[in-house]
Amino acid sequence: MQSRKKVMSLESMNPMVKETKLPIADHLAQRAEELQQDLKQGGKGRPYSEIMKCHTGDICSMGQKPNTFIQQVAAICAYPELLKSASMPEDVKQRAQGILQGVDGFSIGGYNLRYIDYSVPEKIAKFIERRDGGIPSNPRNIIGCHGVNLCIMNVMDLVTTKEPLKTGVLVPVPHCPVYTNALVLADAIKVPYQLDEGNDWALNLQELRQALQEGRKHCNPKILCIINPSNPTGQVQSRKCIEDVIRFAAEEGLLLFADEVLQDLVFGAGYNFHSFKKVLFEMGPKYSSTVQLISCFSFSQGFIGENGLSAGYIEYVNIDPLVMDCTVNKVTSGHPSVLGQIVVDILMTPPLPKDPSYHSFMEEKQRAKEFLAENARLTEEMFRQIPGIYCSPIRGSMYAFPRIDIPEKAVRQAQEQGMEPDVFFCYKLLEETGVFLAAGSTFGQDEGTYHFRLTLLPPKEKLKSVLQSIRDFQKKFFEEYS
Repeated sequence: MQSRKKVMSLESMNPMVKETKLPIADHLAQRAEELQQDLKQGGKGRPYSEIMKCHTGDICSMGQKPNTFIQQVAAICAYPELLKSASMPEDVKQRAQGILQGVDGFSIGGYNLRYIDYSVPEKIAKFIERRDGGIPSNPRNIIGCHGVNLCIMNVMDLVTTKEPLKTGVLVPVPHCPVYTNALVLADAIKVPYQLDEGNDWALNLQELRQALQEGRKHCNPKILCIINPSNPTGQVQSRKCIEDVIRFAAEEGLLLFADEVLQDLVFGAGYNFHSFKKVLFEMGPKYSSTVQLISCFSFSQGFIGENGLSAGYIEYVNIDPLVMDCTVNKVTSGHPSVLGQIVVDILMTPPLPKDPSYHSFMEEKQRAKEFLAENARLTEEMFRQIPGIYCSPIRGSMYAFPRIDIPEKAVRQAQEQGMEPDVFFCYKLLEETGVFLAAGSTFGQDEGTYHFRLTLLPPKEKLKSVLQSIRDFQKKFFEEYS
C-alpha cells in the first residue's frame, strides 16, 4: 500500500499560522524551564537556587495577594453553598446572590448567554460613563471578551479585506507581540511607527505621519493602534498627545484602536489616564460624530491581576449597527467564560462606601498601585547607577524597558549563534544568575539599539536582588566582551 502524506505537517499547515512567533521569551522560556528542573534535582555548581521569572506580567505567580472581595464573590458564585458560610461578609454574600439570581439555574455552569451579552455590558456601560464624566455609553456597543489577546486578533480580522492592496495597521514600536501575530493571522501588513525613546517614549506625530506615508506605498493603512499606558515602555499619553492623534486619525481617515488594558496602573507624579473616548467626545461633534474608535480593557493585567481568568471587554464608537451585528457574531463565536465575566461584573460595580468590604477593597487597590510605584522608583534608581543601562522614567504599567549597550564582540558572537544580541545578553544572564528577562527584540526596537523588559511585580527584596544580579552581570559581561 502506497504511503500517504500526512494531512497535518509543517509543509501543509496554514502558512499564516506558521509565520506567527512563539510567546514572549520563547526559547529563553524553554531554557528557564530546563534550569528550573535542574535546580529541583540539586542544581550542582549553579550560584542560584531559583529562576526569577521577571519577563512576565503574571501578577499572582509573582506572589501578589489577589483582591479579597473579588475572590470571595467569585468563590460563592462558583460554589453557592458558601452563601451559608459565616466566614463570608454579608455584602459579599449579597453581591454574589445578586449575580447568581441573574444567571440561568442559579449556576455559572450554563452558557448564560443573556448574562454575558446583556447584563454585563449594561454594567460596563455605567462604569465607562462614570469613568468618563457622564459621556454616554451604549451597552449594545460593548462586547465581553475572553482576554484582550483574542480581542485584538478578532478586530484585526474584521477590518482586513481580500483586496489586491493588503490592509495596513499602524503599530507602535515597541509593542506587545500579540499585535504581530494578530496581523500575520489576518494577512494584514504591519506599519511600524517608532516611539521617541529620547523623549521618554513619547509618540511623535511627525514620525507617525512619515510611517503612514511609507506604508501607503505598499498597503492600505486602515487602523492606528495606540497602547496607553504602554506595554512595554511604561509611558503614559498626555491629553494633548491624544488630541493630536485623534485629529491625525480624522484627517487621514483611520480607525483608532486604543489598547487601554493598563489604565488602572498610572502612578507617575503629575500623570493621569485619559481615555480616548472621553477626549474624543470633549473635542466636540466634529470629531466625536465621525472618528471611529475601538477601545479595549482587560482585568488580567490591572490591579487585580487575575490573569488566568482572561476577562475583558471591547467598546465600539461610531461603528454602523449593521457592522456591529457582524462584529458580535465574530467576537462572540467563542463566548468568554462565565466566571471571567463575573469578575468583570464585580469590578464594574465595586463596593460602595457604606459596604463593609469597601475599605479593605480600596486599601488593597491602593496598595497594589503604591507597590508598583515604589518598585518603579527602585528600578529607575538602580539602573541609573549601572554603566551601559539607560532607563526612561516609568509613568505607569508594570514594566521597565531599559536600553542596554552591547559590545561589538558580543554582537558578533550572538550573530554567529543565530541570536539577536539582546537575546544573547538575556540568555547569558539567565544561565549565570537565574534571572529571566524578556529580550527587547521580542517587542521591536529601533535599529542598532538593544533593550530588555523587566517586570516590576516581584516583592521589593526580591526585586532588589534581581537588580543587583543584573548590575553584577552587566559589569562582568562588559569585561568579557569589550
